[in-house]
Amino acid sequence: MKSTYFENDDILQIRLSDKLIVREESQDWHTNISYAEDGSIVEIVLLDAKKEGLLPVEYRHAA
Repeated sequence: MKSTYFENDDILQIRLSDKLIVREESQDWHTNISYAEDGSIVEIVLLDAKKEGLLPVEYRHAA
């Protein structure tokens, strides 16, 4: 997993896979999800991330 924050545009991009993106869907105004051919999630893009209170991101490790 790799996450990148684009401060000038206030966009948080979370890349979960290196697979080719074949389909993108908007979940709401701030959330876009990209899928691979097999239906797995490749990328999540959060618009207005800081403005919407999504940053700073808190990471937790599963037990």
